Formats: sequence, C-alpha cells, structure tokens
Amino acid sequence: MQMNNNCNNCPRECGIDREASLGFCGCGKKIKVARAALHFWEEPCISGINGSGTVFFSGCTLRCCYCQNYLISSEGFGKEISVERLSEIFLELQTKGAHNINLVTATQYISDVLRALDMVKTKLQIPVVYNCGGYERVETIRTLKGYVDIYLPDFKYNSNDLAKKYSGADNYFEIATEAIKEMIDQTDGMVYDKNNTLQKGVIIRHMVLPGARNDSIAILNWINEFLPRGKYLLSLMSQYTPTIKSCEHKEINRKITTFEYNSVVNEAIRLGLTNCFIQQRSSANIDYTPLFDFEGI
Repeated sequence: MQMNNNCNNCPRECGIDREASLGFCGCGKKIKVARAALHFWEEPCISGINGSGTVFFSGCTLRCCYCQNYLISSEGFGKEISVERLSEIFLELQTKGAHNINLVTATQYISDVLRALDMVKTKLQIPVVYNCGGYERVETIRTLKGYVDIYLPDFKYNSNDLAKKYSGADNYFEIATEAIKEMIDQTDGMVYDKNNTLQKGVIIRHMVLPGARNDSIAILNWINEFLPRGKYLLSLMSQYTPTIKSCEHKEINRKITTFEYNSVVNEAIRLGLTNCFIQQRSSANIDYTPLFDFEGI
C-alpha cells in the first residue's frame, strides 16, 4: 500500500503524490495529530473507567459536511509528528491507564501508523481500536489484521444519494458494507475482560440524521439480514449537532427530533437487534466535541 506516492489508501484512490501535494483527505507526507488523551465519551465498553487512549488524526477521507470534528477533518488543524513520536504517544497513553489505543481517522496515515505499532509491539499490552467512517477499502482493512483488535466503524448511509450529497461518496454503501464484513470476519466475535471492557470485536455506529430516519431503518434491515448475530455490537447515536457547514443543506441544519430517533430505536427492537447501545438525547450538544488543543502531543 502506498503511503505518499500515488496514494490509494482509501476508496477515493486519488493517486496523489503526497510528497508533492495534498490528497483528497487534505494530508501530505507527514503524520498530523490534533490531540492524544484519555477520552471518556465512547461506548462504555470502550471508555471503561479510565478512558480510551484516543489519538485524533488530522484530515479525513470522507469530510462530511456535518462533521463535528470539522476543524481537523476539513480544515487541516493539527501538529506534524514523527513515527517515533507516535509510538511514544501510544506507550504514554498506556502508562496513563488507557484501556485501549483508539486511532481516530487514521487511514490517510496507515503505513506510518503500522510502523509506529511495530515499534512498540513488545511493550503495548492493551487493545488497538480502529475508529473510522466506514468508508474503507477492503484491502486496507486486510493490512490491519494482526494490528487491530477492535473495529469501530460508522455505517452512515444506505442511500448513495445521501452519501453523495453530504459526503461526496456516491459508492459509500457498497464500500462500507464490504469493509464491515471484513472487520467482522477478522475479529469473529466479541471478547471482554473481567470488567466488561471490550478486548476484541466490532461496534457498528450509526448516527441518525435529520430527515433521514427511513435511511436509518434501511440500514438496520440490512444489518439484520446480512450480518451474523453475536459477532458485533450496534450503537445508535442521537448526537447529531448542526455545525458551521450544516447550513449548506437546510434539511440537516437542525437537531433530530425525538420521534425520528425513537422510530429508529423501535425498528432495532422490532428486528431483535437488542444487543446495542442507545444514546441519551442530551449528547446532541457541542460540548461533547473534544477540544483540539494538542494535548498529549
């Protein structure tokens, strides 16, 4: 897999020479990170008591117009670091008591991330989480085998019309479904420690969007039909909060309603998809967006 020259890390396959210019992801040659700290706002089995050791990478292969992390996903905010420094950050987070190393939108730096993990493989004793938007090449996910213990993908859209409109990805559904299947094949079930903290497995996240509850219901029906029970957890998220770019589309420039969210939850219950996390409506608040202040870098 190419890291910089003719980059094809993600499904965009833009072929950019990142030694000379930026890819679609907005990234060049060097790793860029905005924050590396204990994070307590993931699902309970990820955050645990001590927090998840979360590394927020700059840039994104989707760059959704409603992204709450737009400062780093679309505006390039972050600090350049070396592979060696990234490996040190992993160990520092472990020393702070992190339950896992949580790699947030790392695809654009995948080769260097794997190099950093190789540097600490004899010292790192906690699981590695791959936290992504679901828009991943199967080939990329296969390179993570043996490195990643827990996959935390979004499953954003059933409709490619919505995917194109909000994320510029008119093949999102086909790409994400194949990537998620590969993640489940790799992990082959859920494994917890004695404190019910996840050590291995897949959590599929879906955030309900304003005006798109029928798309959410279609996603649940696909999951019910095509994914093996007991091999994943489902996380239904109500945290959608309009951001600076949401005004580009009037219909999503608002929070979701209780009716919209409850109709999706009720469909999950109807289908028997009860092994899932239901998010509190109070999470639809900008206060839940982390501060990107270079902590831990």
